[in-house]
Amino acid sequence: MTTESDPSYPAHWEADVVLRDGGTARIRPITTEDADRLVSFYEQVSDESKYYRFFAPYPRLSARDVHRFTHHDYVDRVGLAATIGGEFIGTVRYDRIDANGRPASAPADEAEVAFLVQDAHQGRGVASALLEHIGAVARERGIRRFAAEVLPANTKMIKVFTDVGYQQKRSFEDGSVHLTLDLEPTAESLAVQRAREQRAEARSVQRLLAPGSVAVIGASRSGGGVGAAVLRNLRDSGFHGHLYAVNEAVSADLLDGVRAYRAVADIAAPVDLAVIAVPADRVPEVVAACGEHGVQGLVVLSAGYGESGPQGTARQRELVRQVRSYGMRLIGPNAFGVINTAPDVELNASLAPAPAPARGRIGLFTQSGAIGIALLSALVRRGEGLSSFVSAGNRADVSGNDILQYWYEDQATDVALLYLETLGNPRKFSRLARRTAAVKPVVVAKGGRHTPAGHVVPGTRLPDDTVSALLRQAGVIRVDTVTELVDVGLLLAGQPVPAGPRVAIIGNSESLGVLAYDACLTERLRPSPPLDLTTDASPEDFRAALGAALAADTNDAVIVTAIPGVSGHALAADLADALREAVAAHPGKPVAVVHVELGALADALSPGSIPVGPAAWGVAPAPATAPTPAAAPTPRERPPTDAGPAQCRIPTYPAAERAVRAVAEAVRYGQWRRANADPGQVPEYEDIDESGAAAQLARLLSGVADADVLTLDDADAHTLLGRYGIRVLRTLPAPTPDAAAEAARALGYPVALKTTAPHLRHRADLGGVRLDLTTEDELRRAYDELTEAHGTPAELLPVVQAMVPRGVDTVVRSVIDPAAGAVLTFGLAGVASELLGDTAHRLVPAADRDVAALIRSIRTAPLLFGWRGSDPVDTPALEELLLRLSRLVDDHPEVVGVSLEPVVVATEGLSVLSATVRVAHPPARTDLGPRTLPSY
Repeated sequence: MTTESDPSYPAHWEADVVLRDGGTARIRPITTEDADRLVSFYEQVSDESKYYRFFAPYPRLSARDVHRFTHHDYVDRVGLAATIGGEFIGTVRYDRIDANGRPASAPADEAEVAFLVQDAHQGRGVASALLEHIGAVARERGIRRFAAEVLPANTKMIKVFTDVGYQQKRSFEDGSVHLTLDLEPTAESLAVQRAREQRAEARSVQRLLAPGSVAVIGASRSGGGVGAAVLRNLRDSGFHGHLYAVNEAVSADLLDGVRAYRAVADIAAPVDLAVIAVPADRVPEVVAACGEHGVQGLVVLSAGYGESGPQGTARQRELVRQVRSYGMRLIGPNAFGVINTAPDVELNASLAPAPAPARGRIGLFTQSGAIGIALLSALVRRGEGLSSFVSAGNRADVSGNDILQYWYEDQATDVALLYLETLGNPRKFSRLARRTAAVKPVVVAKGGRHTPAGHVVPGTRLPDDTVSALLRQAGVIRVDTVTELVDVGLLLAGQPVPAGPRVAIIGNSESLGVLAYDACLTERLRPSPPLDLTTDASPEDFRAALGAALAADTNDAVIVTAIPGVSGHALAADLADALREAVAAHPGKPVAVVHVELGALADALSPGSIPVGPAAWGVAPAPATAPTPAAAPTPRERPPTDAGPAQCRIPTYPAAERAVRAVAEAVRYGQWRRANADPGQVPEYEDIDESGAAAQLARLLSGVADADVLTLDDADAHTLLGRYGIRVLRTLPAPTPDAAAEAARALGYPVALKTTAPHLRHRADLGGVRLDLTTEDELRRAYDELTEAHGTPAELLPVVQAMVPRGVDTVVRSVIDPAAGAVLTFGLAGVASELLGDTAHRLVPAADRDVAALIRSIRTAPLLFGWRGSDPVDTPALEELLLRLSRLVDDHPEVVGVSLEPVVVATEGLSVLSATVRVAHPPARTDLGPRTLPSY
């Protein structure tokens, strides 16, 4: 008998998933303890659905049926259930069969699969999620094909199979449709899976940000505390839905002007979103009440969770389990709240102090409430508005990844700003950021660069500039401070993306123009000499100069500098109007204004009073419905050319350096987006043995503890790398001079003699390597010299290798970084990389254009391309090696570290002289398997 406490129970198959409508369900193996749940589930299924499942009227399950559907060996017979609130809403099972369709065991690699979904939950994507997970289980158990028999009238189930993206065969036999699905993932199946993931996760966030009704639980009668503050903000924001206050001690029908109830259950209407502001020890009972009432999502403001130590972390894990068991999603705990300024919603369920942000085109996500306050205040101070705001606190469930999924298709958001301390699931973040950045800017201020002892945020082993480079590879604009986050966001929200780095500078101060010019050079822009209009310049002079600069084909952006002149404060509005007129007459290029002691000009140019969004540009608003995956959002390059002066939004900055930095980030983003129009390809190499590598890794890790890392011996490392076409030069041990001579005869002269002792490994400069030994006498003499100079053979561990063609010595590595994910690293061997840190990095998986850029991005790259008359080396072979290593690490998350050193790149071909491979059990959460939420 198998139960969840049985050692044979496959707990790693358990997963929380987001369904098509944004709700959640838990998928887990069916056990012998599920008999009553199965019977109850079956009783709630319609007769039609039962007929489709069993091809005949089947009103109830027999005792034999119940036994068969709840007893599995989890190898040849597997059943999974989707559950909400502990009850089944859908089931799937497979039975391994032979070529004749009879029950079988391995090595048979085909199984029959069948589903049943409760009618009330059909159309929510339950069957599609179950198919993804049962397919992953089947592959793990050595099953390569699914067979299914479906009645022709069961069009919904046929669509589940045909839309999954697997290669399939379809035939009509004996009155039913026979389907055979090849379970090997394809590019199409991965695209289908990720499109479903995006729709579901975006919908789950939309349910949190656009609820039809909100209940604030824990709003005090005295008007004090966070619950009362959120209730007031919701009331005063003009929320368009129904608003309720919940307090168990309330005695009146109204609380602060809002309908009040003693419990959620007393509300005789649906509640879409609950804001919880009660002490942490009372949160579980409130969550249970919300779940029973059918609440769709929670914002938990309560503290005392992961931020408070181990006990709080355990409490947080239990909170997530409880919330998901009811199919809800959670923002928080320790959250600051959410804001949605959409005109048909106007939700302010946050602790944001007045005044609240106006409607705008910027989406904002923060992990920190304090940082959220700072950012909201900065935006309000500069007259900028928001489309949406989420401060997720401890980020136990909803994270920046979920918000990116929502912003990707949100027509109200033009720029995504995020303050992050960790990347959570780095692979997924990189994928989502790259996709989102292709249609709208993603700007990130990342904390946690230097993690203090005891801090809950994990640090990174990579230098900070390396993390920035990796984020830029994904199209993310990385900034250092929250001030820069706002600066860059303001420019990108109101201005088009520049077409290049050429910058014109005009203004009424020569000195300020020079400061801007120097800042441009520092940021590697190409500024023209500043045009000084003198302090006598009138608004008309500014208008004419700016119009000419924008009209010139030699400029991609313009920076305007302004100081108080003879016009003074009285004409600030006139100057603002003049600048707007010039921009309206010559659209298509970004403009930034630097003002010194001209606060009135900043106020006049503030977008706070300007209509925003498509309506402000003279075009019809986008439909509220989300686009389909086939119609991905279109990049917003610039406002339409018919936008009038009143709609031109020009950002202002109090310092030249801040304006230039914002323009420079926009320039680099534009360059990335143009390059990303052709993202490159990940080549398919026919000689890669992915299944063989998976089997080898499973064998190697079978006796390794979950937390341990195993360094492979040379034989296993070379075999694993060889399965991906990476050949390591044969190395023979030489514990004695005679053994060295025998090894040389086996390999063929000339040979190299090396030590492999850790303190001398790869250190030719210390005399640990002897090259070009052409005879046995030379080899024995070199052996004696080596042992006399450095120690005994037992200490030196000498080896013999055949000589390879001379070339440039390089280092190729891949590591799993806790903050960045899988990273590919390249540099030249020796001083360049070890002393000067001249290495470059790319995220895995890397495409062909990524590795081509990688080897060209180090400062010593000219040595590869014929520096000072030397012969260029075989960089295509080097690029192929990097691509193969990237594939290995991407295909197998068990590979946590690879070091190929040195890799000698010759004029034709290359040679990998040494390799170290480290493996471990993969983390519970990856971006490679079926859709699943992070586990706790």
